[in-house]
Amino acid sequence: MTRLDQFASVFRSAAKDRFRRRDIAVRDVLVASDLDDETAAAYATRVAAFLADTPGADARTIRHSPRARTEDLGALIEQVADADPDLVVTYRNLHSEAWRWPYTLGDHVEVLTQVTEVPILLLPRFDAGEAPPGGFVPPRTVMAMTDHLAGDDQIVNWAVAMAGRGPGRRVVLAHVEDDLVFERYMSIVGKTPDIETGTARREIRRILLQEPTDWIATVAAALDDVPVEVVPDVSFGHQLATYKRLVEAHDVDLLVLHTKDEDQLAMHGAAYPVAVELRRTPMLLL
Repeated sequence: MTRLDQFASVFRSAAKDRFRRRDIAVRDVLVASDLDDETAAAYATRVAAFLADTPGADARTIRHSPRARTEDLGALIEQVADADPDLVVTYRNLHSEAWRWPYTLGDHVEVLTQVTEVPILLLPRFDAGEAPPGGFVPPRTVMAMTDHLAGDDQIVNWAVAMAGRGPGRRVVLAHVEDDLVFERYMSIVGKTPDIETGTARREIRRILLQEPTDWIATVAAALDDVPVEVVPDVSFGHQLATYKRLVEAHDVDLLVLHTKDEDQLAMHGAAYPVAVELRRTPMLLL
């Protein structure tokens, strides 16, 4: 490596992203369900209880979209576009009997996550025995989970908003590097004569973990006046298995995930299996 290359590497490593805080208030909520009027009213009450500690609760409007207005997917999409709420609340397999088999989110939810920019709060189906262990109460531990945490202001700002305020509130910032992808690239490095494999493995691994760790430190600094604990969890692992382990280890009440991928129409690859399998964990889909 030339001295110029060394200087460039040091300069790039010193240039660090910093978290940009944005306060989020959830004042307008649209609840979409396929329930009869009486059951839907009870569900809306559960939604209100779950969101009770989030910013904007003092002036919040929770509107329930009745079964007839949500059955047609196109009509539901238009309704969300016209209403432009801060949050849409629904559950898996809306207007589908597929909830009996735990293999899909259902057409309504999957399409809605892709065609609207409004975050979707996906609560467990209380009518299918999938209610969260603690019931529909305000979340105390919220986890933002991604494989590209550094620079992702949106996911952190929403996690902080959903954690609310008060003692014992935690925001877990989980960054998981896919170990299978890492090993694939390391196998290529091992076949490159000009690269010392041991040093490359050690330094690449260190940098991959250091960048999100440094960025999380800027999050904690920016949220110093907010009564929530910022908990870092940066690791390597097989993503689905690791995500499931982290949700259990941190006793997570709400999981925040990205579902959009600018390179494809389908839901973001890592988010889909997590959303399908963790059926008792409330999720905020961005």
